[in-house]
Amino acid sequence: MRNIQHLAEKINKLKKEKNAVILGHCYQNAEIDLVADFVGDSLQLSRQAAQTDAKIIVFGGVYFMAETAKILSPEKKVLLPNIESGCRMADMVDLKQIKEFKEMYPNVPVVCYVNSSAEVKAEADICCTSANAVHVVKSMNVPKVLFAPDKYLGTYVGNQLPDVEVITYPGYCPTHLGILVEDVEKAKAEHPEAKVLVHPECHQAVTAFADYIGSTTGIMKYAKESDAKEFIIVTEKGVVDRLTRDYLEKKFYLVCKRAVCPNMKLNTLEDVLRVLETEENEVFVDEEIATKARKAIERMVAVN
Repeated sequence: MRNIQHLAEKINKLKKEKNAVILGHCYQNAEIDLVADFVGDSLQLSRQAAQTDAKIIVFGGVYFMAETAKILSPEKKVLLPNIESGCRMADMVDLKQIKEFKEMYPNVPVVCYVNSSAEVKAEADICCTSANAVHVVKSMNVPKVLFAPDKYLGTYVGNQLPDVEVITYPGYCPTHLGILVEDVEKAKAEHPEAKVLVHPECHQAVTAFADYIGSTTGIMKYAKESDAKEFIIVTEKGVVDRLTRDYLEKKFYLVCKRAVCPNMKLNTLEDVLRVLETEENEVFVDEEIATKARKAIERMVAVN
């Protein structure tokens, strides 16, 4: 029988002794929040970690997030609780593939979603998040961009900016793309008064049902501030878990039981405790790649 509270107490004691900061992504198992210093989306977390004086960053997320934290905090030790927690979207494009994509459209600037590896970010002109993708592309003031790796976020951006041709790489998030039109229709039939909040990684046929389209943190902010009392959440289950916990006066419905990222759920409190104790699963980024990737991230930050 797991004693979650005991694990959390041991972790919170050890992180102080080691001057460590623990980050928890919104899609993680909610138990990670018991020890997390910050909870949010991947880039927000990496930036917060860079601003602390912690020597060790334990990133409760997936591999590309830990890489991003290392890029922004090269002097800090970055640990991933479960080294197997990768991102299926990020794995859809590697260095060879992004170079081939660029060669097909020479002299067209590249916008890279942060859900990608460091070496792919290093090939981009600028990075973006799901929260700022439209703003980033608009700020470039160009007629055409390449967008990688998420086809559906890129298509959403193109729909919002009809004067810009957004050429998308054929990557996608299997968890979000697994949410179907009939799932939303069923949820709406069961909860007709509920607002529908959708992540832009979903298929456009699904986002068409949305009362609001936004990033994980955008969805959570909308739900917090809205006068509505019921919400259908069309993104990963971790968002529903946290909203249900934090806003007892409102009701939140997960669009379907399949909306779970298996990789995001790999990290446990046992994993966090182990890497804090052993300092294993350290994440490294080649210095040359990190320098290039950092420039693309910094250009994005400068837009905000």
